[in-house]
Amino acid sequence: QVQLVEDGGGLVQAGGSLRLACAASGRTFSSYTMGWFRQAPGKEREFVAAIRWSGGTTYYGDSVKGRFTISRDYAKNTVYLQMNSLKPEDTAAYYCAARMNTGAPITRVISYNYWGQGTQVTVSS
Repeated sequence: QVQLVEDGGGLVQAGGSLRLACAASGRTFSSYTMGWFRQAPGKEREFVAAIRWSGGTTYYGDSVKGRFTISRDYAKNTVYLQMNSLKPEDTAAYYCAARMNTGAPITRVISYNYWGQGTQVTVSS
């Protein structure tokens, strides 16, 4: 059974940085894409970033390009989201997700089969 456990959220001032981690277990993820999404109160869940476990190709949402970096550590079976130059509008619950590599769009929530419980990121102005 796939398990995704996020860690690293918290409260930070605007302009600061945080690193989120997603520990994945339950199977071999070489044929998977790992993603980060976020959801602010009253808003839809939004694509943030994704990485193909094998090969490391990365994808980013327009609102975070140039500020966030997604990466993975094979040995630890962990995916990271380094968030720099944080803005108040980055405040949201951040979710880790996993999906097998199919033709489904990487940016869509419905394309992902497994989700973590989420971690809160709050950016104060």
